[in-house]
Amino acid sequence: MTGETLHVHFLGTAGALPTPQRNLPCIMVRRGSDTLLFDCGEGAQQQMMRARTGFTVNAIFITHWHADHFLGTFGLAQTLSFMGRDEPLTIYGPPGVHEFAGMVAQLCRNNIRFPIKSEEMRDGSVVQFGGYTVHAFATLHGIQSLGFLLIEDGRPGKFNREKAVTLGVPPGPLFGRLQRGEAIRITRDGQEVEVRPEEVMGPPRPGRKICYTGDTRPVEGRISDIAGGADLLIHDATFDDRDRDRAEEVHHSTAGEAGAAAQALRVKTLALVHISPRYTSVTGHIEDAKRCFSGEVIAPPDLTMIEIPFRD
Repeated sequence: MTGETLHVHFLGTAGALPTPQRNLPCIMVRRGSDTLLFDCGEGAQQQMMRARTGFTVNAIFITHWHADHFLGTFGLAQTLSFMGRDEPLTIYGPPGVHEFAGMVAQLCRNNIRFPIKSEEMRDGSVVQFGGYTVHAFATLHGIQSLGFLLIEDGRPGKFNREKAVTLGVPPGPLFGRLQRGEAIRITRDGQEVEVRPEEVMGPPRPGRKICYTGDTRPVEGRISDIAGGADLLIHDATFDDRDRDRAEEVHHSTAGEAGAAAQALRVKTLALVHISPRYTSVTGHIEDAKRCFSGEVIAPPDLTMIEIPFRD
C-alpha cells in the first residue's frame, strides 16, 4: 500500500463544447493497478489511445447528467467489449445512474460481452476500494450533482531502524513484523522481552488526496472537513473573472473562485478545468487563480499526466 503510484491523466478539460485543443470532460486516476474515470465525455476512448493509457478501467464515476459528462460511456463500453473485456464494469453516479446503466447495456446490447452494473451515490456516500475510498459530496450546478474525493488510507509511521537495533532487534524479518503492527519477542541480555511497534514507529501518516468538483459554483465551505489539505484540487474554472456574472447565471465557477477555494482548502496544487471555448488562452485564468491562491496553479492541456507524490 505504501508504495502505490498515483497518476492523474487529464483526458478531457473542455467545457460543454469541445474545441480542436480540448476534449469533453474526462479525468483518469490511476492508483497502483486500479484505474478510475471521473466523467466520460464523448471520445474518451480516443483520448485514452492518444495518451497510451490502455483500456483497463475498473469503474466510472459520473458527476451529473449533462451530456458532455457521460455520452462517451457508450462508445467506451463498446471499445472495451471489442478489446475482450468480460469482467463487470460499475458506473457510479447520482440518482438516475441505474437508468443510465440500463441504457448503456440496452443500446450496446449486440456488442457488449460484459455486465454493466450501477451504484447510486448521494452527498456523503463512500465507496471502499483496496487501500483507498471515493467519497461523494453535493455540488451546486442547478441540477442534482456530485463531486468526488479519492482519499487513501492512512500509512504507517516511519520505521526507526536505529531505535530497533538499539532495542536489540536483529535486522531481518522481525523489522517487517514491527512495521506491520505486530509486537515481537526477542532475547536481550539473557531475558525474553517484548518490543512493541509504537516503540520503533513514528506517528501515522495520512494518505494522498485528490478532489474533483465536476461542474459547480464554489462549495469549499461544505467540504473543508474532508477535502482540506488535498494534494490536488481539480476545480471547475469555466470562466475567467471578467465573466463572473455569467458563471453565477449558469452555475459554474470562475478561475478566481477556484483559486479562493484552493486557498481555503489549503491544497497543494490547483488544476483548472472545464474551460469554456470562448477563451483561446488560459493565461487569464491562471492569473485570476494566482491572485487568490499561493500554491501551484495549472490549467493542463488535454493528455497531460501528473504524478501525485507522497509529501514525505
